Amino acid sequence: MTVFDTFAMVDWASGNDTGPTPRQDAIWACVVRKASVHESKYLRNRTIAESWLHDLIAEELSAGRRLCLGYDFPFGYPKGFARALTGSDDPLKLWDWFEERIDDEPGANNRFDLAGEINRQFGGKGPFWFNGLKREIPGLAKNKRDYHNPFPERRAVETAPDAKGSFTCWQMGGAGAVGGQIMTGISVLARLRRHFENQVAIWPFERLDKPVAFVEIWPSLNLGAAPEGRIKDAWQVEQVACNLAKMSDEDLCWQLDVSAAEEGWILGVSQDKPNIAPPPLRNDCFALPAGVNWTPVDEALALLQERLRPITASEHVPLMQACGRVLAEDVFAKRSNPPQPNTAVDGYGFAGAVPEGPRILPLVDGRAAAGIPFDGEVPEGRALRVLTGAALPEGVDTVILEEDVTVQDNHVAFHGPLKRGANTRRAGEDVVEGDMALPAGRKVTSADLALLSAVGIADVPVRKPLRVAVLSTGDELVEPGECAGLGQIFDANRPMLLSLIERMGFVPVDMGRVGDDRELLSARLDEAAQKADVILTSGGASAGDEDHVSALLRQSGALQEWRIALKPGRPLALGMWSGAPVFGLPGNPVAAMVCTLIFARPALGLMSGEGWSEPQGFDVPAAFEKRKKPGRREYLRARIRDGRAEVFHSEGSGRISGLSWAEGLVEIEDGQRHVRPGDLVRFIPYGSFGL
Repeated sequence: MTVFDTFAMVDWASGNDTGPTPRQDAIWACVVRKASVHESKYLRNRTIAESWLHDLIAEELSAGRRLCLGYDFPFGYPKGFARALTGSDDPLKLWDWFEERIDDEPGANNRFDLAGEINRQFGGKGPFWFNGLKREIPGLAKNKRDYHNPFPERRAVETAPDAKGSFTCWQMGGAGAVGGQIMTGISVLARLRRHFENQVAIWPFERLDKPVAFVEIWPSLNLGAAPEGRIKDAWQVEQVACNLAKMSDEDLCWQLDVSAAEEGWILGVSQDKPNIAPPPLRNDCFALPAGVNWTPVDEALALLQERLRPITASEHVPLMQACGRVLAEDVFAKRSNPPQPNTAVDGYGFAGAVPEGPRILPLVDGRAAAGIPFDGEVPEGRALRVLTGAALPEGVDTVILEEDVTVQDNHVAFHGPLKRGANTRRAGEDVVEGDMALPAGRKVTSADLALLSAVGIADVPVRKPLRVAVLSTGDELVEPGECAGLGQIFDANRPMLLSLIERMGFVPVDMGRVGDDRELLSARLDEAAQKADVILTSGGASAGDEDHVSALLRQSGALQEWRIALKPGRPLALGMWSGAPVFGLPGNPVAAMVCTLIFARPALGLMSGEGWSEPQGFDVPAAFEKRKKPGRREYLRARIRDGRAEVFHSEGSGRISGLSWAEGLVEIEDGQRHVRPGDLVRFIPYGSFGL
């Protein structure tokens, strides 16, 4: 769950601009940033308010602060309304629907006309009521005479005991009308959400894993009268923002933990869930409680790619020490390759093309060889003996292979045709001096050393190696070779992970293992953050009593818990500890390896400076049959035999032997799939991950 740096509260209004003098029943807002309370802001109309909100969000994003923005109007309508208008239960599609149709100016808007238009779609007697204008509006009566509502009168939250005094969203005019506030309010929020794409999460419709959260809060449900001399709306937004800022992370997360996928919810209204019944038996350990969603693999990868940055410093090393290092800068050629025109073969050089037919040329005394250039110029109509790699002397631009000539009496004879420039290399035809030889982010290979050397590079700018600490957690773990007691197991993860890190080209830092002791684990994480750039832990990444890694990250205020729609390996804890990114991997070795390959490998590459890399997969025929349910991506331990993908005989995540049996993974997409022998499946060899 998110933790916020800044809280803001907005009291909305759908009426017209009445001037610059602060007044009741207008738009008011207040910001509390890191316990510092700003004076309540009077926003005289919705155009000004939208601009102010835009600037506030942009400022917080630019400063890297997480923002919780509260609004005092419903974010959704009673069940069924969204589908009736948009064909979908998604309330955010309804936001866009209204945004397309609301015309809003400081002095007027079309909310009453739009309400009448909607009513006419359902017979003209509801669901909206109370025409607040002097003119008649077809479909929207001035009172509830003959009123009929085809939808529920209230949302579930508005029937809760804590929500006494709330108003129905269908009322368009009169005291307590929120109908117009919703229409104009969600239209503004829809535009802000679209402008700050992938930066804003809408509660409770979306996971709060973005830097900005929009939350529905009704100050009047919890606050009484304003102090004498204070405008009520101005005082209320200040009090709400202050109360949110004072709330503990635990209490805030608890209040935000509600399920209201279509109608929305009011923050602060408790959501009782009595009469708990067991779910249907699905024999599926990946089943989550109702209302809890998985994070798809592609979405988790995209979030990692979006949020992580290179974190290693740069240095210069001699060429011979650069292999395997990541280039910190683009490298430009100091010399062309080849530096001069030269011959590509052993033969005889001369000037110009040769037409079809025989040709006889007299030879010039001497020869040109690699490193021993010819001292002089070859006259037109004469030839010179040249050897492979020799610089072409003046008067030579074409070479005939020695296998195609006859040499006699100091003459050379051969047949045309032969093009000008045949069997020669132009200066710089490979790399020209000043051109980029290799780009920043490339991991230097042995072949790259040849290129860098050829273009005159002796000192190479590289990033310092990424140091990755590996720590195992759990009372049940003992070192291989020690005596394992009842209920204990040997630590299989640490040797595997340390080796993976080294094979991937990073520097492994062994932090040993820690039992289920929060203080010892905290101290070991402190030590790891000093010794390494990134920390990988295994075990303790979920939300159980002994899952101390996620608990400590949560206490530090820097935890993202993702339940990945992935098999094997569900929980993945991501956070920061003393400035070091932490990947909390599952404790099961099979799941730990799969999560390392799929998530940690590209993330570590990005942080090391080599950029984000997608593993190369190959479509091959299956040598197995597999039925898969929809909803999660599966990775099967696999190998290639006779051009077909075989999978390990058991999918059990406790079968560690399948990791060493396999030569890669078969990836089966998120949807439902029935794989039959011969069907194409995607095989990703271990080598694609740098192993």
